[in-house]
Formats: sequence, C-alpha cells, structure tokens
Amino acid sequence: MTDVEQPPVSLLTVALFCRCPRCGQGRLFKGLLAVTPHCAHCGLDLRAEDAGDGPAVLVMFALGALVVTGALLLEAFFAPPLWVHAVLWPPVTLGGAILMLRPLKAILIALQYRHRALGGGPAAP
Repeated sequence: MTDVEQPPVSLLTVALFCRCPRCGQGRLFKGLLAVTPHCAHCGLDLRAEDAGDGPAVLVMFALGALVVTGALLLEAFFAPPLWVHAVLWPPVTLGGAILMLRPLKAILIALQYRHRALGGGPAAP
C-alpha cells in the first residue's frame, strides 16, 4: 500500500500510542525515547528523524509553569514545611517529564513526516 492510498494517521493516535506516522500500526520507539530505525509494519525509514530539542523545551516550559504554580498554591493555602516541597515536587517533575516527552516527540516526528521533513513524507494528492 502506498502513501497515496493510506489516509493520514491522526496526530492524537500517533501521540497517545506512539505509533508510526505513516500506518499507525508499528511502534515508534524501541526504548524510552529511542526511535526505531524502521516501522515493523510498513517499513517507513525513521533513521532521518531529528526531533532535536523541541520536545524537551516544550516540556520544560509547560511542566515548569505547572510545578511552580502548584508549589505556590500549596504554599499559599497550606503553608507546609519545606521538606514537604522537597519530597513532593522532584517526583512530580520527573514523572511529568517522562510522561510528556514521548507524546511530544511522537507528534513532532509525525509533523516532520507529514511536511516531508524526513525526506519520505506522504505524496501530494
């Protein structure tokens, strides 16, 4: 099946399930953040993928704003001792970063594929 015959895969599907941007079936990552060289289902070459620092920057801005807002609200309403902040916010930050990085990287890869930045994007209709 060629790119022209396949309908575009939803960015939401690619992000939530970390699937191939062409077929939506094959796994996009082979580890936590390492991109698989080829889609096991359709054979899309993903070696040219270069998400760069885009996903990390977005996570830092968004998660940083959420964590700082949460810490300020916690302090304003409950005024806990400092050790509560020291115990609470590092795991929230680390967990949030891990949960946000994979979907954001998957979206960026899918957008690169759609706009032919990977060199093998979908053909024009």
